[in-house]
Amino acid sequence: QVQLVESGGGVVQPGGSLRLSCAASISILSINAMGWYRQAPGKQRELVARITRGGSTNYAGTVKGRFTISRDTANNTVYLQINSLKPEDTAVYYCNAQSIPTNTNYWGKGTLVTVSS
Repeated sequence: QVQLVESGGGVVQPGGSLRLSCAASISILSINAMGWYRQAPGKQRELVARITRGGSTNYAGTVKGRFTISRDTANNTVYLQINSLKPEDTAVYYCNAQSIPTNTNYWGKGTLVTVSS
């Protein structure tokens, strides 16, 4: 069982930045991969960024160059730095962990990001 707690969401103007945090209840080096997903109103949840146990990262095309996923293995925390925010980035952002060896998915409760002037 993995507990994930997100923080860092809020209301920000277009062009602004936020850093989201996801704290895991176990060592993130014992997790196969961690990722950030988002779900906008009326839309399906989508992958935003992902980092593997080995440190490889991948991003959705819509956020590449603006979002950066990183991790602090000492504090079992994964971050999502979000820059140049756009209104279409408004969504609930969820942290995800895929366990070893079954790739069971665990989810946090989400943190809301609202981009509005």
